[in-house]
Amino acid sequence: MNDLRPLLKTIIYLWSYIKRTFNLKNYNMNNSGNTLLAIIAGSAIGAALGILYAPDKGENTRRLIADQAAATRDNFADSAVDLKNRVASKMTDEKQTLDTRVESLVSDLSYKTEDVISTLEKKLSELKTKNKKLQKTV
Repeated sequence: MNDLRPLLKTIIYLWSYIKRTFNLKNYNMNNSGNTLLAIIAGSAIGAALGILYAPDKGENTRRLIADQAAATRDNFADSAVDLKNRVASKMTDEKQTLDTRVESLVSDLSYKTEDVISTLEKKLSELKTKNKKLQKTV
């Protein structure tokens, strides 16, 4: 508990300073301005405490942050390339599937067109025959 006392004192001091500075006598969370101020104040307090109680030197911490940022950037770049490759592969597969479906549809349509043409030719032939019979009877 003794090692938390300076931390609590720092937090209380920072909060009282923020209340005095921004005149927050009647602090109300329903006011969006006060809510935003509380978020900013909390972030500032957290950053200050993080710096005050950092376990390592600033130079080492900055190097660690830079290394982690570089690793994250590389990981993100690898993920982006992997995603691009997967999307390209999926698009190629879907294009081939679409091409196959279109070919099948065109082929089916061609057969059906031939059937319709054959049926129409038969009907035309029947109509010609009926027409000849009607012409003979007149």
